[in-house]
Amino acid sequence: MKKNIILLCCFFVALSLSAQFKMSEGSKKVATTMAVIENFYVDKVDDAKLAEDAVKSLLEKLDPHSTYISADEVREMNEPLEGNFDGIGISFNMLTDTLYVIETIAGGPSEKVGLKAGDKIIYVNDSLIAGVKRSTKYVMSQLKGPKGTKVDVKVLRKGVSDLLDFRITRAKIPVYSIDASYMVDANTGYIRVIRFGATTSKEFKEALLKLQKTGMKNLILDLEYNGGGYMDPAIDLADEFLDKGKLIVYTEGRRQSKQEWRSTEKGLFEKGKLVILINEGSASASEILSGAVQDWDRGVIVGRRSFGKGLVQRPVPLPDESMIRLTVARYYTPTGRSIQKPYTNGDLKSYNMDVLERYNKGEMMHADSIHFPDSLKYKTMVKQRIVYGGGGIMPDYFIPADTSSYTPLFRNMVMRGVLNKVAYSEIDNRRDEVLAKYPDKELFFKNFVVSDDLLSRVKEAIAEEKLEYKEDEFEKSKPNINLQLKALIARDVYDMETLVRILNEDSDAFKKAYEIIKDDKLYERLLSKRKNE
Repeated sequence: MKKNIILLCCFFVALSLSAQFKMSEGSKKVATTMAVIENFYVDKVDDAKLAEDAVKSLLEKLDPHSTYISADEVREMNEPLEGNFDGIGISFNMLTDTLYVIETIAGGPSEKVGLKAGDKIIYVNDSLIAGVKRSTKYVMSQLKGPKGTKVDVKVLRKGVSDLLDFRITRAKIPVYSIDASYMVDANTGYIRVIRFGATTSKEFKEALLKLQKTGMKNLILDLEYNGGGYMDPAIDLADEFLDKGKLIVYTEGRRQSKQEWRSTEKGLFEKGKLVILINEGSASASEILSGAVQDWDRGVIVGRRSFGKGLVQRPVPLPDESMIRLTVARYYTPTGRSIQKPYTNGDLKSYNMDVLERYNKGEMMHADSIHFPDSLKYKTMVKQRIVYGGGGIMPDYFIPADTSSYTPLFRNMVMRGVLNKVAYSEIDNRRDEVLAKYPDKELFFKNFVVSDDLLSRVKEAIAEEKLEYKEDEFEKSKPNINLQLKALIARDVYDMETLVRILNEDSDAFKKAYEIIKDDKLYERLLSKRKNE
């Protein structure tokens, strides 16, 4: 009798849940099972852990983007998208077990108390963090904290024998979506968007207006390796390029009716040539934006096929501040193309290995290795060009991946941070000398050349790391070594934008985008061709 009463209670638990959400018999079965375990199981169980494991297991059977996120992960995930976090306002690298300050954020708490680029933070609140193999995550947890709280640091500075003491009051630190915007020539601007967050729309408008004031008529928009973020900023950016009333994206799902987003008032850049750079790391919001531009024949897409993340997640908060992100619909471009690449429910391994599979099949090197069935063929809205669905955005001009200077030696150097260490050492010892010779980043960009002495130090660092050295591999990778060293030194002395400019000078995608922008006939031909060439 008692057993029946408890089972009846379990049934009422399921009923109470079904009153809140529409529940099938299967859902009631899961809820009842949890209640039965809690009331009858022979040993004491961690019901919170059991529930978390059950939720994870359920979601793993769905699609690759329906996930469970713990409370801590929710906070970490939101920080870069919300546009700020509480901290001390520095960019840093952990090199040779030492926290090296790359830059202090202008107007931030660290700059205000006198921290400088090149400083090495040795202690945080009397806790030694140098030389003890602390993880980056651990260091960040010590430096970050609620706005208004204080943190004490001890710093080793070049030329100063004793450690310097600083007390820093934490504050809101901005997280930017745009890390480079500059004029390539008198008429051509370049903007790189690295994420779509809460401040992206505002940052983009400011960057666009700044470039237009200096004479920009044409724009290269770089979305390479932009994994997405919020949908609204992607719609806002598309709105700047399209005139009023144009469909930008729509969503639709089994339980979610079709929702459309259209361009509104006059945008800031509805005229002028536009080239967007994408690759296999461009996903979600990046694909919404590039798909809308391509479907309306508004600009030329250059690069390689984008990732193919076109599933819409709805966040469902749970009582312990954790969250379920459940897929409820799919994204579609204006022509009706689904952005999402194919997947098998529950098979996360093959889904996550998709980019490697593209490489193995030759897709990264040859556009003709990509085959689309006629059933996935669509026509653009204005020029009636052929474009394809089936996952990701296929560019109008394909750029093969450049692996010519990537040798096993170079790959191992990157993995072991050899070039970062050499660049750090150079600036640690010669920062004032470099600044005296190149007082502004424009002079550095045009005139700095990696010296033979610096290359010799790279070889010494290779030996110190006990990497297998091969002269032919070093010579083959030398152009990339020189490029990376110059870019890393520029970042540490000046800013991230200078690094981006230097890397762009050797980027096949950037160079082709610039060529297309400068060649009216080529630009128009790419926007009028009827099929992939």
